[in-house]
Amino acid sequence: MAELSTIARPYAEALFAAVRDDSQGLESWSALLSEMAQVAGLHDVREALNDPRLNNGQRLELFTGLVKSQVTEKARNFLQLLVDNQRILLLPQIAEQFDLLKHQLEGTAQAQIISAFPMAEAQVAELTAGLEKKFGLKLKPTVTVDADLIGGIRVIVGDQVLDTSVQARLASMRDTLTA
Repeated sequence: MAELSTIARPYAEALFAAVRDDSQGLESWSALLSEMAQVAGLHDVREALNDPRLNNGQRLELFTGLVKSQVTEKARNFLQLLVDNQRILLLPQIAEQFDLLKHQLEGTAQAQIISAFPMAEAQVAELTAGLEKKFGLKLKPTVTVDADLIGGIRVIVGDQVLDTSVQARLASMRDTLTA
């Protein structure tokens, strides 16, 4: 079976192409998709949308009723397409792919910084500036603390990982010694 992200990619690309120049703006579309993805990710919603007693019109009305934000005509048409193709539950993956396309257009990326100890704002800013030079992108950092790293940091940008943690170095030494 194909990866869910592979199935979701064409829907995200089609929506991105359709709304790229929309007056509503990519940021608002991203926020709406994120909200719809959260709704689609709820267990009870998934069960309700898979109920064979509902027709596609009822599924669409049920889903749009659960979304707190106003669903525009364009968004409703997109949801209708997803319901008709039985892809409404792929909204979390579609939202993720849409955000990747948005970041690519803006020349930005998410940077997940995992540190062994809490970092000050100045440290995060300095690290982010260095990483932006390395990757050639404007980074939006998200910092978390993981004491299991023992020391150092791990940075994830897209599919690239920079790991300077003590944990990674110990694992490398262990692998070298057992080889």
